[in-house]
Amino acid sequence: MTAHNQFSLFAQRRFGPLFATQALGAFNDNAFKQALVILITFVLAQSQGLNSGVWINLAAGLFILPFFLFSALAGQIADRFDKAALARRIKLIEIGIMGLAAIGFMLESPVFLLGVLFLMGTQSTFFGPIKYGILPQHLDGGELVAGNALIESGTLIAILLGTLFGGLLITTSAGPLVVSGSVIGLAVFGWLASRGIPAAPAPAPDLVINRNIFTATADMIQSAAKDRNLFLCILGLSWFWLIGAVFLTQLPAFTKDYLGADETVSNLFIAVFTIGVAVGALLNNRLLAGEIAARYVPLAGLGISIFGIDFALTAGFEPADTAAGLTGIGVFLSKAGNWRVIFDLFALSVCGGLFSVPLYALIQHLSDPQEVSRNIAANNVVNAAFMASSALVAAILLGQGWSIPAILLSVAVTNFFVSLYICKLLPRDVLKIIARFFFRLVYRVEVQGWENYEAAGDKAVIVANHTSFLDGPLLAAFLPDTPSFAINTQQAERPFVKPFLSLLNLLPIDPRNPMAMKTLVREVQEGRKCMIFPEGRITVTGALMKVYDGPATVANLAEAPLLPIRISGAEFSTFSRLKGIVRLRWFPKITITILEPESVEAPEGVRGSALRARLSSQLYDIMSAMMFETSNEKQTLFSALLDARTINGGKTPVLEDIKFEPMNFDRLVTGSFVLGKKLAQQTPGQEKVALLLPNAAAAVAAFFGLHAYGRVPAMLNFSAGPKNMLAACTAAQIQTVVTSRAFIEAGNLEDDIAALSEKVTVIYLEDLRDQIGSGAKLAGLLKSKFARIAYSQTAKGAKSSDPAVVLFTSGSEGVPKGVVLSHDNINANRHQISARIDFSPNDTVFNALPIFHAFGLTGGLILPLMAGVKIFLYPSPLHYKVVPELIYDTNATVMFGTDTFLAGYARSANPYDFYSMRYVVAGAEKVK
Repeated sequence: MTAHNQFSLFAQRRFGPLFATQALGAFNDNAFKQALVILITFVLAQSQGLNSGVWINLAAGLFILPFFLFSALAGQIADRFDKAALARRIKLIEIGIMGLAAIGFMLESPVFLLGVLFLMGTQSTFFGPIKYGILPQHLDGGELVAGNALIESGTLIAILLGTLFGGLLITTSAGPLVVSGSVIGLAVFGWLASRGIPAAPAPAPDLVINRNIFTATADMIQSAAKDRNLFLCILGLSWFWLIGAVFLTQLPAFTKDYLGADETVSNLFIAVFTIGVAVGALLNNRLLAGEIAARYVPLAGLGISIFGIDFALTAGFEPADTAAGLTGIGVFLSKAGNWRVIFDLFALSVCGGLFSVPLYALIQHLSDPQEVSRNIAANNVVNAAFMASSALVAAILLGQGWSIPAILLSVAVTNFFVSLYICKLLPRDVLKIIARFFFRLVYRVEVQGWENYEAAGDKAVIVANHTSFLDGPLLAAFLPDTPSFAINTQQAERPFVKPFLSLLNLLPIDPRNPMAMKTLVREVQEGRKCMIFPEGRITVTGALMKVYDGPATVANLAEAPLLPIRISGAEFSTFSRLKGIVRLRWFPKITITILEPESVEAPEGVRGSALRARLSSQLYDIMSAMMFETSNEKQTLFSALLDARTINGGKTPVLEDIKFEPMNFDRLVTGSFVLGKKLAQQTPGQEKVALLLPNAAAAVAAFFGLHAYGRVPAMLNFSAGPKNMLAACTAAQIQTVVTSRAFIEAGNLEDDIAALSEKVTVIYLEDLRDQIGSGAKLAGLLKSKFARIAYSQTAKGAKSSDPAVVLFTSGSEGVPKGVVLSHDNINANRHQISARIDFSPNDTVFNALPIFHAFGLTGGLILPLMAGVKIFLYPSPLHYKVVPELIYDTNATVMFGTDTFLAGYARSANPYDFYSMRYVVAGAEKVK
């Protein structure tokens, strides 16, 4: 699913005003509350002889008590009336409450201030179901996690700022006046912001409100409890707020009594805690990619326990010696051991953010649209019950002599067992997290195209290429939901598969049973996604193999789309079946690409085997297009050559010519750097350099040598005659032609070269070879070892959109015309062919088509070379008797040719000459 850009929601009216309204309200709540806590702890405790621990816990209890008492009424009202209108009225009331707060600060009356705190809690009680209930009305499903994350993090940042504001200013000389004026002013701004919230029509306008808060609360909780998953989310959130309430409530006294630090350190801890939860909240949208799921909740809970236990133990259980006074923030931070306390608190709070946001989104998602606010209110009631009980129990334990670290430790240990229970409730989610972590760590897995998965809808048939034994676990780990995996019953009986039957939702299918298809169709029709590998087996060629019609038939009968997924990289792992074909690696990078959903069409009147054949053909087209669309076109040919060397191994033989001296990838790359540098020295400032060479390994080295140093090869047609070759050089503004004396002599081209020499500079490979010394060869070898770094320097700024080669027409219809092909052009052509033809390094391509021809260059050279396929280059396609003999001698399996040449070989060959041939690819002219 799409990882929605959550921050873009700020600019939208359906979210921005609501965010501002709740953020300002949260700031006010906590500015007042923290000012009250600091006032009691550091001022009134001394001036009026108050027990700060008891009064602080009493304040915490009074603030959350309204959530317990009035949430049922608040939830009913939020479902009964327009939420935007309610928000405006509640924010208007907040202005009056803040006025009372100002009076309380001036009087320094703890009783009066606690009364105001109760009113603030009441106001928050009525606003809570509105702000969380309005989100599903204004946001799409894929935005719900993002919206909740922003609301949660915004609330926490507002809490932080409000807490710092109230805590730092209240003890100054003009503190009460500044705090009072500020909270009143911000309440006014909050009311103004609420006026921008778009209308949110009542989902249940006919609801009869039960004014009996006790029966209404009981009925509301019972209604929420009918949905077990919903109520488990409520319990999980309530437990989180219990932990948060205990830690936040005890932090000021903990800081003073056990760390010997003053209120600045207490405020630092509050800041660390709130920032941590905000960070964790925002991480959810990235981790879940917009999916509404509790996948990370179990591990986040365990993280809370681990860091909570260490936090409590680090401080110790003995009160600090404060005879010399309390430590300030500067001295506190100067001690290395205190950074561990800060880290524990931050990590604990990040886990808290990861824990809470998905549960809020799930409550909204699982609720009936007419009951969202009431379920939010039910959550608030249970939250309040948990927090009130935590405050009560903490006060009792403190009165019984428990230390604050002991209370924090007991909460963290209890949470550990709660988290284990959550793991038991969500075994698939826990397994997914572990699997994702493992695969990302080991294989650097990257997933692209989440938006296409979301676009497929609830029911779809997922089809993927089958590259290795890792494919199933990879898709099970990274696909957002839990699709059914069709698996052969024989495979399902294997011992290593059975433990995963329930965890991964495997669907054993007997292909011999005619009812198997109906099982899959029913699975999809019921609104689920089903994963099927169309090839029916793991590839043994590295390319797409035979495609069965089953997935397309299921999609057709279930009226569901096909969702193509390309897995690339896993075929190079040790879990593939390509041993001995490509160079396998322990930890190759794996990419999963989700493409756009596709539909299959059943023609009218076509039935039975004819229909299956049509569907199979459509599916094969979809899979072939998938292979092409996910190929890497955006690279230069030299970069592609380096990739091919990495994939297949530098020692893999890839070129051979009539000298019968095989050249491997390492020699080709080294030769390209050595020859390329010499050619670059001979052609300063020249963009295009012509090659007048036959099909030979040296020609390929020269071709890539020019690429290695940022030159563009122009392939001259040596059969066109001197006039046309000169015209081609003029058209392409060529100043230098690279050729070979041996080739000129063998082809009787002395007159042609003489004519060319009058207009352009002619360079002979034999002369360059004599000029290349040991130092140049050593430099080329060194560049080959660090080829990517060297290439980035020798061909600076090379892009895939740059020209890669200049080809020329024959000139039979006038002056030859130049055709400039980019790297993108050639890469696209080779990927299109390889999407249809299953090349593998076990093949040998025989290419007699000249590489000055587009067909010979792209199909006969670039395509097999980049696939790691060995190529035998022959200089002339006209030797009708020699070519079949060499095909027989080289055991060639693939051949490119024109209709004319192929017909000539067929007339001259012994039938057995082609015994090893798998593919004969005809092109460049009409097949007769």
